[in-house]
Amino acid sequence: MTFKRILSLLLIASAITSLCPAQAQQKSANKPLPELQQDFVDLGLGMFIHYGMPTFMDQDWSDPDADLSLFQSPKLDANQWAKAAKSANMTYGCLTTKHHSGFPIWNTKTTAYNVMNTPLKRDVVKEYADAFRKNGLKVMLYYSILDTHHGIRPNQITPAHVQMIKDQITELLTNYGEITALIIDGWDAPWSRISYDQVPFEDIYYLIKSLQPNCLVMDLNAAKYPTQALFYTDIKSYEQGAGQFISKENNKLPALACLPLQANWFWKTSFPTTAVKNVPELVNKFIVPYNGAYCNFILNVAPGKNGLIDDNALTALKEMGQLYKKPVDLPRIPPHATPIISSNIAKHVKSNSSWSDDMNIMDFANDDDFGSSWSSNHTVKSPWYELNFEKAVPCNMVVLTTGNNQKATYSLQYYVNGKWNALPASNEGEKRVSIFRFKRIWCEKIKVTITDFDSPPAIAELGVFNERK
Repeated sequence: MTFKRILSLLLIASAITSLCPAQAQQKSANKPLPELQQDFVDLGLGMFIHYGMPTFMDQDWSDPDADLSLFQSPKLDANQWAKAAKSANMTYGCLTTKHHSGFPIWNTKTTAYNVMNTPLKRDVVKEYADAFRKNGLKVMLYYSILDTHHGIRPNQITPAHVQMIKDQITELLTNYGEITALIIDGWDAPWSRISYDQVPFEDIYYLIKSLQPNCLVMDLNAAKYPTQALFYTDIKSYEQGAGQFISKENNKLPALACLPLQANWFWKTSFPTTAVKNVPELVNKFIVPYNGAYCNFILNVAPGKNGLIDDNALTALKEMGQLYKKPVDLPRIPPHATPIISSNIAKHVKSNSSWSDDMNIMDFANDDDFGSSWSSNHTVKSPWYELNFEKAVPCNMVVLTTGNNQKATYSLQYYVNGKWNALPASNEGEKRVSIFRFKRIWCEKIKVTITDFDSPPAIAELGVFNERK
């Protein structure tokens, strides 16, 4: 083989290696979910970075049709962000790749409305991922399902919209190396109203795991779902600015709590001259005690229009690094049920019950609202509740969420081919949420009989699921 031939092959190999850093990053051995959850909690503290079109509009939600010419950050430096995170003894970052108004800040092929068609013309996700890895920090991404620019809104979602979501997630998990977690927002929350049926959660979940098996899937849905189980998320989330606070005494699940260092999530013109949150209070009241309760804390720091973090925020982060050192050995997460990820087929089907409280009748227990409940009349000695599918349907899980902290025993039966059958299943849940998984059956009805209760029973939601296995 000639010298020229050898040199040519070496140059080709070098080019392939330089073009494929993402694939090289994704060769970590697959880990079981409990190990990934513990690894996440052990990270302790990270930096949330809200940066996008709202940065240039002095608002947290930008105009969905904002002109692309607005997006100008002449001094954008993701390396500054990473070094600031390191100064606070943070271990990872999480960048808003696309917020609710639908403006992607990566080189996407799914829409022309993206950062590459602005005056900046730079792939911010790539610069962020490269900078954080270079500084020894793990990389997470935030992605919004709600997208007001592209019409991904309640009651308007089409198959093409779902495909766009899948294509964008595929880009993010294919082109930017190993992603520790994808934090999803704007999905089945009371304010976004895009259900897990309109954009099927189970499909998206398995897509993410097929692309990166070690990537945790997190949905910021704590405004709707109870805290005692992992409903549609690998990690339970708490947005403290929205009044969601973790119970340091009672939490038994892997968790994330978030709060902005500045007054808002996205940068405002007032930020450089406005005091940030009290750092000792953040460390001593939130970060340290939360770390002791299986909870990772992510602090948002918003870069300005110029693409840099303000001096007052940089000073606060350095102070944080002097006060906070991640404990070497954080507590082990107790055993818990695996996440609930499939669609609830019991929503709004016919229901029946024993005598109920006048203002809390049977349809409140399958109305997809955990804030309402069916309640038994206090005189009933053997209360029961029943769902009627009217035709045989397959299922392999029942989740019962009570409307109070009652002590009770629940027995399950299913009706098929003209007779009732006992449904033996052990409870994997705790406190308010009972999770019963079993071998797949076909049933026309599901019935819950309640005994050994210490107060009139109440059911907030009775869900039935047919999980993929």
